Amino acid sequence: MKKKINCIILDDEPFAVKLIADYASKMPQLNVLYADSDVYKAIEVLNKETVDLIFLDIQMPQLTGIELMQLFNQKHNFIIISAYAEYALDAFQFHVVDFLLKPVTFNRFYQSVEKYNRWQETFQATEDSDSSLFVKADRKHYKIATDDILYIEGLKDYIRIHTIDEKIMVLETMKDILEKLPPKQFVRIHRSYIIPLDKIKVIEGNQIQLSDGTFLPIGETYRKLVGEWTARK
Repeated sequence: MKKKINCIILDDEPFAVKLIADYASKMPQLNVLYADSDVYKAIEVLNKETVDLIFLDIQMPQLTGIELMQLFNQKHNFIIISAYAEYALDAFQFHVVDFLLKPVTFNRFYQSVEKYNRWQETFQATEDSDSSLFVKADRKHYKIATDDILYIEGLKDYIRIHTIDEKIMVLETMKDILEKLPPKQFVRIHRSYIIPLDKIKVIEGNQIQLSDGTFLPIGETYRKLVGEWTARK
């Protein structure tokens, strides 16, 4: 038996919420934790529960769908539901599984959920089979065990990967390297820093101390997300 998929449905149109919730009720694998239009109530659910998938409209009255994805990008997966196809390009910079154009048919909804299932199975297989990261530096390809990474530092067009044994300078952006890392293991805490969750020793004020004694700042944009981690511990 497949694990239940905990999901949230967030749309500012009551009819759209009712329709997607009705579609979800026809798929026993989906467990709807919240279905409505209040962004802040949805955030409360996200802070309290393990949410696997978010069905999200882009045009919302409190926070836009893009802003919400920016806030929760590294911890959640999204299926976008919108009447505006032009938002698709912006949306796919996040962990977007699919983009459903309104009006959404049940067949299209079903295909989207199945796409999520296939994506999860592929990701899990990859995650289980390999815990390494390949990067190119100094005309060489380095294989770095993700468990050896202490933190990643952004330096304009470059990043510096700090590991237990060495520091490797790579021509890469923070956004691109983050997409290559296991999302359940690494988080961005600042525009210039990405850290592995298992290396956090102490969170105090606007700083995080890592297991090797390094102190790193928490960026203002990321403070709410850090608060979510501490609330779950």
